[in-house]
Amino acid sequence: MLNDILMALQAVATLENLLIMIAGIWGGVIIGAIPGMTGTMAVTLALPFTFYMDPVPSILMLVALYKGSTYGGSVSAILIKTPGTASAACTALDGYPLAQQGKAGKALNMALYSSVTGDFISNLSLIFLAAPLAILALRVGPPEYFMLMLFALTTVAGVSGNSLLLGLVSAAMGLLLATAGEDIYGSFRFAFTEDMQAGLSVAPVLIGLFALPELIKMIVMRAAPDNETAKLGDQKVSRAEFMRSFKSILRGSSIGVIMGAIPGIGPSAAAFFSYGEAQRSSKNGKNFGKGELEGIAASESANNGACGATMIPLLALGVPGDVITGVMLGAFMIQGLTPGPLLFQTNIHEIYMLFIGMLFSSVLLFGAGKLTMRMFSYVAHIPQTLLTPTVLLLCLFGIYSISSSMFDVTVLLIMGCVGFGMFLLNIPAAPFLIAFILGPMIEDNLRRALAISRGEPGILLSSPITWVFAALIIFVVTLTVRREIHKAKERKGEVA
Repeated sequence: MLNDILMALQAVATLENLLIMIAGIWGGVIIGAIPGMTGTMAVTLALPFTFYMDPVPSILMLVALYKGSTYGGSVSAILIKTPGTASAACTALDGYPLAQQGKAGKALNMALYSSVTGDFISNLSLIFLAAPLAILALRVGPPEYFMLMLFALTTVAGVSGNSLLLGLVSAAMGLLLATAGEDIYGSFRFAFTEDMQAGLSVAPVLIGLFALPELIKMIVMRAAPDNETAKLGDQKVSRAEFMRSFKSILRGSSIGVIMGAIPGIGPSAAAFFSYGEAQRSSKNGKNFGKGELEGIAASESANNGACGATMIPLLALGVPGDVITGVMLGAFMIQGLTPGPLLFQTNIHEIYMLFIGMLFSSVLLFGAGKLTMRMFSYVAHIPQTLLTPTVLLLCLFGIYSISSSMFDVTVLLIMGCVGFGMFLLNIPAAPFLIAFILGPMIEDNLRRALAISRGEPGILLSSPITWVFAALIIFVVTLTVRREIHKAKERKGEVA
């Protein structure tokens, strides 16, 4: 085995492979930072270029694009409150307030450190735990999925701001909008037009909720630019700040690995789950959403931790962990590699090369992040009169480029108006987005579970995993109710 590893290391550590990975990481970061330009698009567009490449370099380029785009979404989320990817939405909750406080450099550094740490832990998990985690993932059926997603939905309470009621209203709106389109039995809901039969895509809803309201505020309210925001400086994350967030980084990385290994969940749900858990357990939980570094650490470690983990079911079982690894499955097949248990017997040399290359990519991600951070930091110095139309054009172009659909552009504009209305009414946008992303997973797995049991609801508590999540849901709901009662008593005391 040691001889095989040394041979694989020698094969990977060539100038050609390093340049391919650097190009993939660098391109992924830039694409991820552009609103609407998702990692799925980057990997899909790069796929034809792999036809004439050797197997391992081609896969490494796609993996590098995936990792780079996942981190890149945090750059625009922090600087202009425009998440480049859905998994960076939680990063915007604390990253943008830090930028407004003149601490964008600190936020970007924490996002980078957390992303690299989560990515490295994810790669180690892929190397050492691929088979056990894949077996565990096979034990997770529709009932377990449903209870897991229901537990993830409890993060709504943590991002509801000062009013839990308004947060629940926002989440209910998100769940309602998530039902638009075709259900698993072929029925159409809210399909007022032919385009709505396919439902609403995450990208236009995400960008519309977070980016356009900020642009509308700049235009309508004529908000003067904050001079402090532009002063990024050399704001390094101190050792004390990093160590204070280290527990959340490790927890987020673990959550990312576990949820990434379960097919169909992906980085977005992992980021929301990790953010909620960090807020519940942190001593600074009240500061989340107002500019807390620990919130950025939790989100970024989880979404990057899920990247390597989505390769676990792909390599061990031949089952893609998310949409991007579904594209990678095609790349494996094109190169004559068939993912699954036999891959570790017939192509072990290529597997070792892939593992070593992924470890290298974590180091390259750090370098690309540092360089890109300096490049994108100049965004804060762009005059507001120029920045506003530029961001708007990027949003419109990015959304249209996904599927060349004017319907998605229309959804983007409508959701921008909805988001601005929610801002005026003080309704938080984060619960809406969380519910919109988790809603289809909750509904589909609930209906699958009930179909398996022929309508018997007892299947939702039919395994130890479901019991664990049910107990956690009850525990979190109880704590939330107690907290709201305590807040109500404090308000009464202040009035008296």
